[in-house]
Amino acid sequence: MLAKRIIPCLDVKNGETVKGVNFENLKYAGDPVSLAKKYSNEGADELVFLDITATNEGRKTTLNMVEQVAKQVFIPFTVGGGIKAIEDMRSILLAGADKVAVNSQAVKNPQIIKEASSYFGSQCIVAAIDAKRIDGDFYVFINAGQKNTGIKLLDWVKEVQKLGAGEILLTSMDADGTQNGFDIEMTKLAVENSNIPVIASGGAGAEAMHFVDVFKEAKADAALAASIFHFDTLPIPALKQQLSKCNIIVR
Repeated sequence: MLAKRIIPCLDVKNGETVKGVNFENLKYAGDPVSLAKKYSNEGADELVFLDITATNEGRKTTLNMVEQVAKQVFIPFTVGGGIKAIEDMRSILLAGADKVAVNSQAVKNPQIIKEASSYFGSQCIVAAIDAKRIDGDFYVFINAGQKNTGIKLLDWVKEVQKLGAGEILLTSMDADGTQNGFDIEMTKLAVENSNIPVIASGGAGAEAMHFVDVFKEAKADAALAASIFHFDTLPIPALKQQLSKCNIIVR
């Protein structure tokens, strides 16, 4: 079994890290650069930085913030938000990111995944997917969770792989910020229909068993969390210790 990855996420708005519940009611959670340095030092395996209002505000990712964070971390660093073209990806990678996460634009123009994976290598391209349960099925949402695309999650998971994405970052909008545990059913669906790594996101709480469940039951390759790390509810070193006790291999 490959080692499972623990990934803190920085949702950034107006230069500040924020966190909400179900993509709403955002509150201040700290300085992105300080948090990034802290997580890198604490043993996080990777870091994700999402400029969450860039797409809806019609602007590009804040590159100076990406550069500042990149200088503080010595772990793989993924950046997403406001990406519309290959040039945007190039700028983000040149600013210090190791991977680029594309969400809304990938749905609007799927060929961007194919072009980007061909140009930069699939290992650099993360397909970020926000999904929600509607009438017993899962559907893909874009524009920071504001627009239902009508595309079924299963169909989109298969499509992004065909196009060349190297990894999937799957966020359950229903579980986001609730701290009641990951959406096992949704994650398992993606994992079982994927031959690329799946990062589970949305719902992590103070119980290490939430991570144990998503690794053992859903077979996720990595688990992403925000609130519990930002507010020291469950620090990364303590989480990794507990995972080891549960026979989960971590780095």
